[in-house]
Amino acid sequence: MSSFHFPSEAVSMLTRLGQAKKKRIAVLTVPALLTFLSPALTLATAQSAVVKTTTVAPVTKVLVFVEENHSYSEMKAQMPYTFGLAQQYGYATNYTATAHPSLPNYLAMVGGSTFGITNDFPPAQHPVNASSVFGEAIAAGGTAKTYAEGMPSNCSAKNAGLYAVRHNPWTYFTPASEHQQCLANDVPETALAPDISNGTLPTVGMVIPNVCNDAHNCSLATADAWFKSRMAQVLAGPDFAAGRLAVILTADEDDRTQANTVLTVVVHPSLDGAAKVVSTPLNQYSMTRFLQDVSHSAPYLSQAATAPDLATAFGLTIG
Repeated sequence: MSSFHFPSEAVSMLTRLGQAKKKRIAVLTVPALLTFLSPALTLATAQSAVVKTTTVAPVTKVLVFVEENHSYSEMKAQMPYTFGLAQQYGYATNYTATAHPSLPNYLAMVGGSTFGITNDFPPAQHPVNASSVFGEAIAAGGTAKTYAEGMPSNCSAKNAGLYAVRHNPWTYFTPASEHQQCLANDVPETALAPDISNGTLPTVGMVIPNVCNDAHNCSLATADAWFKSRMAQVLAGPDFAAGRLAVILTADEDDRTQANTVLTVVVHPSLDGAAKVVSTPLNQYSMTRFLQDVSHSAPYLSQAATAPDLATAFGLTIG
């Protein structure tokens, strides 16, 4: 049972009433007492009615981080920082990748289709004559950028050290407008930190760690620590603080142990403390659809048109 506390003004009045008994004895009925105390009680009621409200801006930017080759259960158990964010903000329990190996999944996320590709060959062997979510975002008046760790030069179409071109899907799209934009906006990951701190993250962004930091060649603990270091910057940056940026972490595919179900985490100020667990079936075409929704590009690319709506599943408002 909750207790009632008189406001300080009421206590003061009662104290003065008690002191007055030396002069006379006053007997007050309950209605009279309430009338006597009404100014203080009215003040207390008004004060208690003031509710703190926080207005969160709609999503106008999205930044996607992609990990490699681990199942939902593995990521949940072996990425403590990442799953901690999931429990604070939100995550999907039934988000599935499209295929094996890597490349078709990346193309599905940004092109709405695998384009019939079933292997990891480089762009020279798999030119994709189609539009990407990046090119579509720019055509719609927004911006787009891929940040690829270890990439030696913009829009590099060849492997180099720990940079794997099969994880950088924009390099596969061949229309002139797509290629020109790739050359300008598919950049080394070193450009990420300045864009975060300056509040100049793109409308549609994708972050591609190298093959160690994405857990392809190294542990999930390594990937978790790398993601934590980037998220520390993101969470302190002006885009996230203003509420306009949503961050998604997912994986391209699982390790063939869990029907291609991967952990997908969604971080946005409107979800802070919500611990939203989404069981709605989602997939990589849901990602395509969401990226197009945020950039207001239409029509939807291929399979995105009929994909489950990620924004609705997480209760996100698109600006």
